Amino acid sequence: MDKLKILFAASEAFPFAKSGGLGDVIGSLPKAFPPDQTDVRVIIPKYECIPDEYIRQSHLVDVFYVHIGDMDQYAGILEYKDGDVTYYFIDNEHYFKRPGLYGYYDEAERYIFFCRAVLECIPYIDFYPDILHAHDWQTALIPYLLKEQYQWHYQNTKSVFTIHNMKYQGVYGFKDINGTLNLDYFPMAMEFFKDVNFMKGALYSADLVTTVSPTYAEEIKDPYYGEGLDGVIRDISYKEVGILNGIDEREYNPQTDEHIWSHFTHSYAKKMENKQALQEQMGLPVDENKPVIAMITRLVEQKGLDLVSAVIHEILQMEIQFIVLGTGDAAYENMLRDVAYTYPDKMRACITFDEDLSRKIYAGSDMFLMPSKFEPCGLSQMIAMRYGSVPIVRETGGLKDTVHYFNSESEEGNGFSFSTYNAHDMLFTIQKAVGLYYDQHDKWKVLMVNACKSNFDWKNSAETYLYYYKKVTGRLV
Repeated sequence: MDKLKILFAASEAFPFAKSGGLGDVIGSLPKAFPPDQTDVRVIIPKYECIPDEYIRQSHLVDVFYVHIGDMDQYAGILEYKDGDVTYYFIDNEHYFKRPGLYGYYDEAERYIFFCRAVLECIPYIDFYPDILHAHDWQTALIPYLLKEQYQWHYQNTKSVFTIHNMKYQGVYGFKDINGTLNLDYFPMAMEFFKDVNFMKGALYSADLVTTVSPTYAEEIKDPYYGEGLDGVIRDISYKEVGILNGIDEREYNPQTDEHIWSHFTHSYAKKMENKQALQEQMGLPVDENKPVIAMITRLVEQKGLDLVSAVIHEILQMEIQFIVLGTGDAAYENMLRDVAYTYPDKMRACITFDEDLSRKIYAGSDMFLMPSKFEPCGLSQMIAMRYGSVPIVRETGGLKDTVHYFNSESEEGNGFSFSTYNAHDMLFTIQKAVGLYYDQHDKWKVLMVNACKSNFDWKNSAETYLYYYKKVTGRLV
């Protein structure tokens, strides 16, 4: 049987352009598919921020035009190959030659153009996919257009749509974007309180809908998590499945990571070398016996910062050190700075984004706090465990699927968790973790090794995706 042809369409992909977890997924998942069974390609916009080294190694495949509103907009296709995966960059300086990726006044028009360009470029790249896999709202128009306008062009192409975060859906007034949508009718599949909702259109139009963890797939059927689309999710539950994200274990590898001070596998002694170096760099008292709790996160409500702010003084009454790295809402940034100033021997607030420092914190911390209000999957807890930092999480989304409460008697489990979104439940769980660290340190070392041995390689996820790709295309034997 011929190889399964898979085309990923996304708004970002590491190492070319990345703003968050979506970029990590699109940078890692395509490489995890078996090349003897699949031909995997990825298409993203050609942003200004894509490093020149990748553009220099690309070549122009062709040029065509995309009809947007009353104009035919230029689109160039650049091709770049990395191992078994081929990448395409859609070039249009009017839409994409700008600083950063998102946040512009014409966001809808930019990604309407990109979605149409993806569908229009297929004959030019001579790659007719069996699976066209779109990700999040920026590419949500692709499954809808494929079904409504391009079905005769690509009769053998099935569409898959992945929800990475239900909160961001691409909702716009129909009158505001009708001139660029180029539809002769109101798209009822996208109707959302008289507006147009790109994600809703994808949910109804795609042949398969996935989310980034099994728990999140169930959570979004509930109004609390469904962001107004919980009814749609219940309607399409027959074609929805949760597939857990992974991490690139070659990229996040404490045995080879050039960012950390001492390489290690499951060695507690080497872990402590990283801890002491981190304490020195942070200007905290160097004390191997005092647990270091870390957070590496966007400083926003979703990540549980309101819980942290409610009990941060109680946290710092314990014999611990606390390091926070991240940026976000000014209120949380200022709160963390003020508290760190009050506890100079116990806390550091690094209000910045620093990849090098993040690796050092993963490797040097004992515990990793992630009390999210909701978390579709979460990658930070997986990375933390890879580096032997024991996670303390709220049981939601992918956090529930990846972190299992440690039983000190059976010595099973890889972290600590709490279920209710409550500051004192979080505080109690932190106290339990700190208590185990001080009172049963031999058990703590077992827990650290359990965390290190947790397996989140993308290969597992790719196998699951491949199963569903084959199922939706009728190739499943």
